[in-house]
Amino acid sequence: MNRKAKLYLTVVSTMILSLMSAPALAQDPAAADSSESGESVTPNSHELSEIIVSATRRASSLQDTPVAVSAVNRELIESAAPQDLGDLAKFTPNFSAAEIPGYNAASFAMRGTGQTNIIVYFEAPVAVLVDDFVVPSIQTQLLDTFDIEQIEVLRGPQGTLFGKNTTGGAVTVRTKRPELGQFGGEAQVRYGSFDTIDLNGAFNVPLLGDTLALRLVASYAKSDGHMRNGFSYGPITGFGPNPWNGLEGEGDGRRVGGKDVLNGRAKLLWEPNDDLSALLQYEVLRDRSEGPASVHNTPLGSTFLFARLGLSQEIDGDPLDFGGVSDRDGYLVDADDGHRINVDGYYLNVDYRTGAGTISSITGYRDQYSRLANSANSVSPMSAGGQILSLFDLNRTDRHKTFQQEVRYASELDGPLNFVTGAFYARDTIRFCVAQLLGFQDLAGGSTPFGPWNENPFVLCNRQKGDVKALFAEANWDLTDRLHLTAGGRYTWEKKDWQGRQQIFVQNLLGTPDPTFTWRDIDNLLDMADFEQYPAGVVEAQRKWSEPTWRVSLGYDITPDIFTYASYSRGFKSGGFNDQIGTFAPFGTNLDAFAAAAQPTDPEIADSFELGLKSQFLDNRVRFNLTGFYVDYTDVQKQLNVPLDVNGQQFQVTRFVNAAKMTVKGIEAELTGRLAPGLTLSGVLGYQDGSYDTYEAPLQTGYDLATAPLERTPKWQWTANANYETEVAQAALVTANASVSYTGRNLYNLSVVSPDRNTYLDARTVVNATLTLSDLDKNRYVRLIGRNLTDKRYLVASQIVGNLWTTDRYAAPRSWSVEFGARF
Repeated sequence: MNRKAKLYLTVVSTMILSLMSAPALAQDPAAADSSESGESVTPNSHELSEIIVSATRRASSLQDTPVAVSAVNRELIESAAPQDLGDLAKFTPNFSAAEIPGYNAASFAMRGTGQTNIIVYFEAPVAVLVDDFVVPSIQTQLLDTFDIEQIEVLRGPQGTLFGKNTTGGAVTVRTKRPELGQFGGEAQVRYGSFDTIDLNGAFNVPLLGDTLALRLVASYAKSDGHMRNGFSYGPITGFGPNPWNGLEGEGDGRRVGGKDVLNGRAKLLWEPNDDLSALLQYEVLRDRSEGPASVHNTPLGSTFLFARLGLSQEIDGDPLDFGGVSDRDGYLVDADDGHRINVDGYYLNVDYRTGAGTISSITGYRDQYSRLANSANSVSPMSAGGQILSLFDLNRTDRHKTFQQEVRYASELDGPLNFVTGAFYARDTIRFCVAQLLGFQDLAGGSTPFGPWNENPFVLCNRQKGDVKALFAEANWDLTDRLHLTAGGRYTWEKKDWQGRQQIFVQNLLGTPDPTFTWRDIDNLLDMADFEQYPAGVVEAQRKWSEPTWRVSLGYDITPDIFTYASYSRGFKSGGFNDQIGTFAPFGTNLDAFAAAAQPTDPEIADSFELGLKSQFLDNRVRFNLTGFYVDYTDVQKQLNVPLDVNGQQFQVTRFVNAAKMTVKGIEAELTGRLAPGLTLSGVLGYQDGSYDTYEAPLQTGYDLATAPLERTPKWQWTANANYETEVAQAALVTANASVSYTGRNLYNLSVVSPDRNTYLDARTVVNATLTLSDLDKNRYVRLIGRNLTDKRYLVASQIVGNLWTTDRYAAPRSWSVEFGARF
């Protein structure tokens, strides 16, 4: 444990012990256990409480909202004890969470569309909003859940009220707000398998009576990682003389892929009267985690280049023992430093209530610096003659600055008509560079003008500025007491300016080859994206788009407890540039050809049709919601890793194109029942069936891609969850929670070479459970947490890289942890 973790553990543990030994403040138990936004009820109550959501940008009951939306409240978050936002996906039908190979980045998917790449300009089809601010980078979307009050998952296109890029859906997160006039706090300490430490603390301080309050929140997570550095290789059979021929060995077996993340928020809430509310927030994140470890899984004896070079391994035993990471230092890669992510965010949310409605302003600025170094092919360090070989080590570094401003008005009229209208503006600036050490080219008999590939980083840089403007409005009209019409539209104007340079050796950065100018002359990798200082070979591209989107629905109250609706909505995902264009592409000095290849994709369009039923019965003890949907996607954006041979050298080119038209249909069901005091049973079921209508891919060298399955689209998903709470001797509460979740087999990475080379995430069933002992007010507790109790080995990412290699990333095995918590 490092010194920072020990200090934080000492402080938080002391605070918890003092809280546990102190008498609880006087408090109404029912008030402490109730919430307007979840299933929170007292143990002896039969009824489910009402769920309030903001899916229509105004507070409404879940059961009366004509949108496919699921809500996860604070009570479920506490009882299920998720590690991050991705762990909560199982509680929403047809919403799956995986990860990006080599990165701690979210791979969210919904209704046939999802994210499987780390490209910084790729617009994710499932948006994540925190307190109404759109989180622009998937690298930081796997949020810590400590300070979250409620999560809403909106399925399907949300082009009217939530903007562009929500062709799959949107995840809206509401964090806890400061409490006026209340001094209090909460703290958690969790320790478990793999030397995992999670420390969380929050303090609420009233500053000015009942008008001003401050909430300070901090979280720290540390882990040794669940993988081991055990890649075994060799003997190496290079294509030409080199010092590594005949080399064989294995990694040192240490744990790798560990976490080291500190994040926090400072929140200042000002409510001088009943009409005005202003929340000012500062967000900070400092991630110093190791690069995630994956398993190099190139088939033995295959035609992949790495297999031909003797760089595939035979996994004999637990795959978690065969991970690989690189410790290569220097060369602009610094793989031994792992990941370095800094986030600073500033947000201001203001609500002003008038007699006829509420005016809301959401202003935010977020600065994210990411330096993501790893071994792309999951190979442990190897050395010969005092030299370290980097087969394919890389460092992706970017600086992402985002400003967003939204102003909206939500009416509160007495008549049958109400509406929401507003405007949105966002500005993004991104600088990006990737440096790569391609030592495998030395084994394959390649050479560079400046010496071995293993000692000369290949660098690609580009940058982008983007502006988005939008106007939107949506109206709700009660045609009769039972019949309700919702209609709205949004118009979005977007402009993106891109500049980039092909991948080059550092010695060529000045425009003419200079062997004396090397990577040692570069202070920071992003300096090479300063195109004013280094203008040689830079091309520019610009594109503007304007897109209308809309939604219309008709709802009908069959009875006071049964609501049904039909809707049609359109959403779009923005066109975009490829941060990898120019990587290994044979454009040479032909800048016109490079500029043509650098042109962006067009927007992707989703037209969605839904039929929904929302019901509650047995005196509000059972809630059942059912949705059927059909989505037609056109101009679908796809990333293709295409093998490429340049002058006898093995490369790949990453293409980002509008390749397909596809349709997805399915059903989504949610059931919650409280059939006995203290016992809540719930379940979700998702079914989706998708296929390509057409698939036209440039540089296609393999099979008819229109016959391939859709990526990240499991046919079946379901979760069953049980929560039981009971008093013990009128002095304590015991709460037991258990969940079983299933996700069907689904394609992760599509090969353009052959269907035999597609990579899949296998079907899996995962069992988690928690057992909590607390006082009657839930102010002090101890919780035992078990994850993956059947010790299932399953993939969360699996990638093929052209005709070079494949790599797999596995979830954690069975693990245990114990958590102590207190609040006052």
